[in-house]
Amino acid sequence: MFVPLKLETRTLALRFPITIFVPPEAAGQRLDQFLSKQIPNVSRAGVQRLLEDEKATVNGSVAKPSLRLKSGARIAILGNPQPALLRAIAEDIPLDIVHEDDDLAVVNKPAGMMVHAGAGATDTERNRGTLVNALLHRFGALSQLGGGLRPGIVHRLDRETSGLIVVAKNDIAHRKLAKQFACREVKKLYIALVHGWLGQDSGTINSEISRDPVRRTRMTTRRRGGRAAVTHFKVRERITSKFGKFALLEVRIDTGRTHQIRVHLASIGHPVVGDALYGAPRQLRAPTNRERGSVKKISEPRAGRSGARACGDALCLTRNFLHAATIEFTHPQTGQRLSFTAPWPEELVRFLREVRG
Repeated sequence: MFVPLKLETRTLALRFPITIFVPPEAAGQRLDQFLSKQIPNVSRAGVQRLLEDEKATVNGSVAKPSLRLKSGARIAILGNPQPALLRAIAEDIPLDIVHEDDDLAVVNKPAGMMVHAGAGATDTERNRGTLVNALLHRFGALSQLGGGLRPGIVHRLDRETSGLIVVAKNDIAHRKLAKQFACREVKKLYIALVHGWLGQDSGTINSEISRDPVRRTRMTTRRRGGRAAVTHFKVRERITSKFGKFALLEVRIDTGRTHQIRVHLASIGHPVVGDALYGAPRQLRAPTNRERGSVKKISEPRAGRSGARACGDALCLTRNFLHAATIEFTHPQTGQRLSFTAPWPEELVRFLREVRG
């Protein structure tokens, strides 16, 4: 007899991962339906969140809720599903609006601002200070297809990445814009400064991306069965400085995976400057004769506003040197092709000036 798993969202003593093997009588069932029966204290929506957050895998790979299971398949539950998401709160936060009309807005997001609150956010500080909070105060009504914490959000930028993001004001615009992203019709150009000199002036990285099984805040290209991702780069400038060698890149992406540019560039040995999560130091200093030719990672700077500043003999960047500079898409209502460009943030201009010496 096959007994359903007793898993409650409030239980903290459980040890993960929890493994479930699909019995013969469950073969052919959808993954989400099967897990709903296995976790009786969690709603169907909770199971959906579990899968969206990549906290459940099938035979070691992230799977869609609609996956039809085979007998003997191994399901690993990596953590509790997050509680139901609450609604975002409007806040009076200044915004740099590049374009606005009845259907959409294009915003130049600063580094240090989250696009929306994360899973499990409440009406406390974790649900404050986001782009969504600012958008709700500015526009009032936004598309609701993204849910209560993500109104109007069609695509995202990482917290420490600055630049252009498109926001949908109504559901029709949201659907049409989302289709353009899915069909790779939206063109995006990023500027990135990376450590070291790349071996070629241009190239493409197409390694699959999945969640790091050990450090869950990171993504990785080292696991099989990840999501397809395509990143194109072109070297704009090669820099030799007292802090080491750097390359200024133009980057275009065909897909929009979590941390895609950052993890792809790090995977070929050239992490984005300032991106400590993927191996780059936040402080640069001129190497000694023994260390010359490499940049040594030293202690993190004190938390503060995103930007560049001197740290004694070192140079600090308290954000990633990654900027979404240009975006091009078709207007969902008029059909007109639109293109927008955001200038570099001043802290990146200053930092690059310091690196060049």
